[in-house]
Amino acid sequence: MKHIKKLLLSCIILLATSLAFAQKGKFLKGMYLQWGYNTEWYTKSNIHFKLSNGDNFILHNAKAHDKPDIDAIYKAPKEISIPQYNYRIGFYLNDAKTKSIELNFDHIKYVVTDGQKVRVTGNIAGSQIDADSILDPQRFLHFEHTDGGNLLHINYVQQKTLAMNASKTRPLVNLIWKAGAGINIPRTDFTYHGDRFNNDFHVAGYNLSGEAGARFYVSKRLFFEGTAKTGYVRYINALVNTTTAKGNRASHGFGYFELIGLIGYDFKF
Repeated sequence: MKHIKKLLLSCIILLATSLAFAQKGKFLKGMYLQWGYNTEWYTKSNIHFKLSNGDNFILHNAKAHDKPDIDAIYKAPKEISIPQYNYRIGFYLNDAKTKSIELNFDHIKYVVTDGQKVRVTGNIAGSQIDADSILDPQRFLHFEHTDGGNLLHINYVQQKTLAMNASKTRPLVNLIWKAGAGINIPRTDFTYHGDRFNNDFHVAGYNLSGEAGARFYVSKRLFFEGTAKTGYVRYINALVNTTTAKGNRASHGFGYFELIGLIGYDFKF
C-alpha cells in the first residue's frame, strides 16, 4: 500500500503542478472532487502464466466476475475503501464549466471464477498440455485482482446542460461524457496448487475507456453523478513483484462495462 500511495501522490502532484502553470494563463476556472462506488462486468480473457518453476501455459476464455462488497458501506462505514470505489479530481477549462480534465482512479476487483472448466494449453510440470481443466485453488489455481485492479488515468470531460433552475443561474441536470487512458496498478492474489503468492502493488499495464451519464445538482456546488463506462484493460505483467516467488509472470487483457455512482463538490478559484 505504501508504494501505491507514493505513486498516487506523485501523479496528483504532477497533475496539480501542470494545472497550476495553466492557471497562471487563466485556463482554469474551478475544480471538483468526487467519491463513489461501482460494479463491473468483464469479457472472457486468455490468461498467460510464465512461472518460476518453468510452467508456461494459457487459460483460454476464462470467465471472471467483480466483488463489489457494497454491504461494507453499512457494516464497516469507517472502512470506505473496502468496496469497489472511485475518486476523481477535476479541473474546469472554461467559464461555462462544460469542459474539464480529471485524474480518475477506479478501484475495481477482478476475480477469475472458481469451478469453471477452461481449455489449458502449454507446458506444465515438463509435459505439453492441451486439455480442459477445472479451476480449483488446491488442485490447480486461483487468480484475482482484488486488492485492486486499480485503474489510474486521465480523462477529458465535456458536459451539456439539459435543465436549469427557475432563475436560470445554475444547472440542475447535465449530460456528461468522458474519454481517458492511463496505467494499471494492481495487487494480484495468485494461488497455484495450494500455494498462495503475495504480490506487491506495481505498474502492470495500461487501460483505455469511454464514459457517459448525467450529473444532478442538488445545490450550487453539491452534485450527484451516475455514469456507465466501458473500456479495455491490459495487464502486461501482473505478478512481476511477487515477494514469495520471484520470476512469476501473468499477462492478459479484457473488456469491461462499469456502472458508477458518485457524490461531488465544485470549488471556485
